[in-house]
Formats: sequence, structure tokens, C-alpha cells
Amino acid sequence: MIHSTLSRRQLLQAIGAATVGAPLSAFAQGRCMLTFGSPACNTSDITPVFEPTGWKTTSFEHLTFRVADYQKEAAFYIALMGWTLRGDDGKQAVLDLGNWGSVIFRQAPAESFESAARSNPEESRGRSSQGRAGQGTQVRAVVESFCFGIEPWNAKSVDAELRKRGLAPVADNNGDGFESFHVKDPDGFNLQISNGNFAKRRRMNPPAAKLSGPAPFQPTGWKTVWLDHLSFGASDYKKSTSFYCNLLGWKGTYDEGSQNECLIGEIGDIIIRGGNPLDPNFGKGGGRSRLGIDHISFGIQPWDTDGVKAELEKRGLRAQVDTSSRHKGPDGTWVPDDIHTAAFKSYHTATPNGYNLQISYVTHDNRLALPNAVKPKPSA
Repeated sequence: MIHSTLSRRQLLQAIGAATVGAPLSAFAQGRCMLTFGSPACNTSDITPVFEPTGWKTTSFEHLTFRVADYQKEAAFYIALMGWTLRGDDGKQAVLDLGNWGSVIFRQAPAESFESAARSNPEESRGRSSQGRAGQGTQVRAVVESFCFGIEPWNAKSVDAELRKRGLAPVADNNGDGFESFHVKDPDGFNLQISNGNFAKRRRMNPPAAKLSGPAPFQPTGWKTVWLDHLSFGASDYKKSTSFYCNLLGWKGTYDEGSQNECLIGEIGDIIIRGGNPLDPNFGKGGGRSRLGIDHISFGIQPWDTDGVKAELEKRGLRAQVDTSSRHKGPDGTWVPDDIHTAAFKSYHTATPNGYNLQISYVTHDNRLALPNAVKPKPSA
């Protein structure tokens, strides 16, 4: 049962230090926006990591977090984002984002997060810290895996295809029709591939669990309607992009030179960021401080640009603007686009465990708002 109650003061103490003083330009999109086409931002293709499987990703099964206080994290998302509680066994909570996705929050010792970040020496030099709303405080929430359903599914065939590509699948079946395999991506991230039965059960059985204690604050009334993007750090973004696209049928939108935003079928998007193997300085140090998913952006409805900001601040939460695009001001310096006129609109805040949560206006129908807004052109 979830017994968490957060006062306004506790929320401010937990997340206020995480975002105070963050500059508006802190969330610039990609290090190659202003140097697109340079040797360090080479957008040429690389040799595919393996041949395509022909699979299609058809469902977002679940995303799994380790958190220092799973009850507070779950209660926060329920009140802020409109998620619903499917179950809480005292060790973890399963929440639905609607009938299209789920998140699992698992309890973990607070001391286990002291060295949770994994270093990545290949990340861009000079790239600003996109989405670092939690910078300046300890983040005690880590995404440890994600699970997607694919088609066609035949466990024996899927196992064989994974092994053919040099992967070592580990079966994970729960006996009620759910079948899956865990594999490691090029950086060792835990990818779970399933037959989609988790999503089928989610649609057939609406969540019925209730919080046993009061919500941390008044519910917003928002609904989470779209997986805007997973911000996914990789040591070699081209290799990781090739891995996921050829394995799971994802599609790239554009190669910016330090990242590629990929479409996860009709489920949502992922921005795969990291070092560029075609960069002459690749492998020479510097760069990204974290592999894996450092923040997630969810699209909500209803969206009102000023209203969303007001509702966040009313609850003692920071509303850090992120338009991810910019223009030159009268003095020739680069200025972030105003959120009221920008093609992409979002805010970053932080959860009780310090995780960087991004909230945007993106839905399935305008899912290309971000890549279209920031797609760079070669310098003159």
C-alpha cells in the first residue's frame, strides 16, 4: 500500500535545489545544432550492426525504475500525471499511463544510488546538459530496463534470431501467457522483448487499486497521452541506433551528428544520444556523464502553456522551459525560442526522488514537433 504524503515544504526541499538557477538555455537540443556538417558531426551512415529482423514493435509493455522511495514516486505521478495504480505489493508499485503503457517503481536502498551514474567518455564536448533538472542534487531514481512487445512472435524463432545476432537471450515468462527475453544492448542496457501479453492484459483489466493515504497534492486533472521521448544516452549513438532499428523495427527521423530521434512504431519516440564514431576525436575522452535514460518526456492533455506552468508552481514544482530550438537575437547571440511561439513546448521538473521529468504538449498527431523544430541545416 502507498502511504506517502508530501507537504509543499517537503516537495520544495526534495526538488527545489535540483532546479534553482537553471538557465533557460540549459536545455539546448544536441551538440551539433550549430556545427551541423562539421567533421565532429559527421552524419554519414555506418555499417549496420546486423541484418534487420523484420520485427515490428507493437506495444509499450513497461518501463522499470529503481527508486529510493517508490511510494512517494508513485503517488507523485498519480497526482501530477494522472497515472493509475494497478498494484502495490510493498516492494514495488505498478502504474498505468492509460491503456497504452505502464511503469514499475521498485524499491532500492538509498545508498545504492551513490554511484548509479555510468561514465561515457564519448559524449559531445560542449553539448549543454539537456534536461538536467536534477543537477545539483542526488538523483535516487534510475531506469533499469524497458520492455516492448513485438510481432510476429514465436518464442523459439525469436530466441534463434537473437542468438544469430550474437545476443544472449534470457527467458522471462510468468506462466499466465506472458513470454519474453532479456538481452543487453551495445552498452549493456537491459532490453526486454515480449509477446505483448502485458499490454493485452492491461487493456482487458483496468487498474482498480487505490492509494491508502492522501495524495501529495491536489490532482492536476491531466492525462498522460503520449511517450514524447526517452532521452537515451549511448557511448556510440550510431551503433545503438542501428541496433534498435534493425532489431525492433524502429525508424530514424534525422541524424544530427550527435543524436538520432527514432520512432518506436506507433508507441512513441526515443532520442538516442552520444558519441559519434566518425568524429576524428572519438575515443579521446570528455563527454557525456550518463548512459541510459537520463530523462523522459511525456505528452499531456489538456495543454495550456501558461496553465501548465502555473499548475506546476502551485504545487511547489519547478517549471523549467525547454523549447529545444533557438534563434539569433539582435546582438548576434543565440537565444532560446519563446515557449509561446516555439514549435516545441515543454517544461522540466523533478520528482521526489530527483528524477528529471519533462512534460510536453506532444501527442501522436504532432509527434514530429521536436525533430522538425530542431533539425539543423549546414552552416553557410
